[in-house]
Amino acid sequence: MTQRDFAASIASAAKASQRGDLDAAIDAYRRAIAADPTSALAHNALGNVLLSTGAADTAREYFRQAAALDPTAPELLLNLAKACRLDQDDVGEEAALDSALAIDQRLFMARLRAAELHERTGNLALAATHWGAVIALAPPAPECPPALQPVLDHARVFVADHMARFEAAIRPALDAGRERASAAALRRFDVCVDAALGKRRIYANDCHGLHYPYLPADEFFDRGYFPWLTLIEAQTDAIRAELLELITDRIDVIVPYVQQDAGTPHNKWSALDRNTKWGAFFLWRHGVRNDAACRACPVTAAAIERLPLTDIPGRAPTVFFSLLEPGAHIPPHTGVTNTRAIVHLPLIVPAGCKFRVGGDTRTWREGEAFAFDDTIEHEAWNDGPDLRAVLIFDTWNPHLSDDERGMIRNFFAASDESGFGTPLPKD
Repeated sequence: MTQRDFAASIASAAKASQRGDLDAAIDAYRRAIAADPTSALAHNALGNVLLSTGAADTAREYFRQAAALDPTAPELLLNLAKACRLDQDDVGEEAALDSALAIDQRLFMARLRAAELHERTGNLALAATHWGAVIALAPPAPECPPALQPVLDHARVFVADHMARFEAAIRPALDAGRERASAAALRRFDVCVDAALGKRRIYANDCHGLHYPYLPADEFFDRGYFPWLTLIEAQTDAIRAELLELITDRIDVIVPYVQQDAGTPHNKWSALDRNTKWGAFFLWRHGVRNDAACRACPVTAAAIERLPLTDIPGRAPTVFFSLLEPGAHIPPHTGVTNTRAIVHLPLIVPAGCKFRVGGDTRTWREGEAFAFDDTIEHEAWNDGPDLRAVLIFDTWNPHLSDDERGMIRNFFAASDESGFGTPLPKD
């Protein structure tokens, strides 16, 4: 038989299928296979017709041959898996799905069928793995077909229940020895376990400027690294009084913190661009002291000058009052360099304000300073009825040695003076 006979048989089979004559379609596809035994298309088509007649066991063999003839086509393996499922061949279905995923781990339907298979056969750990992949691979909510939503709801409930059972099984072992561990060790270990259980993610540094390697990517630094925080906390009332006098008498000195260049495309900052919903009053900026601002806030300036701030000429420190109006939201973002730590001294904190760094969300408490790594994703909300005000400044990352700080200063000085490199970001 010739290729012409093959084409004629395929066409005849298609017409027979359209008019519902499945016996004629089966005969025609068999003639096509006789004409070209290497055709994966003909074997797969015959398998589909046979499957529609309920002959899953026979269909399975044609799908198996089709997959062998074209081992790069995962859809053939998915058809084989379906025939195995209908024929109650769990082992064959698993092998077919594994082969499909070996071609592409992102095959949504292969993950879905594998999740269903392992849940049905009681392999709950593997089922949870595949249901987790189904959730990750599903289209975003606005694009998700309504028919898929119940499947995703089931996936989320299954994974959550599985993780809860997993945590309950291992919790006694995790609690052993906790009484001897330090607070810092417990914090790291608990985040590790929460990440393993899928309860949170671990965030890494994302620097828009200088990324200094091998420093711990810690969201909030331990207060023990900054024994001088008590000095600035002791001045909270006086600093707040200066700020209140400033914004009462000279509200015009508050500038929008976000000021994008003209022509910047619409982005997550557009709602705050040149808008004092997030306002700032700078005492130092890019390492330059604003003498007029410091004269307006002498207690604040004196308190700041006693602290070990980052000192990079033309770049650091930056010290400012950060004002967030009711209803304002600072979207998730990351900073310039992990060579510094950012310090917040909360001054005015109405109810409804919160601050997230990585997976740790906290509320500010007036007079209680803290330091964090702003190259880890962070965001802030003021869902309260009144203005939120924080004094913000930067100090060195406590994990840098004095020698490293000196070399970093030299790097920035050389970079700025060379005229060769693209200017590194400052904010």
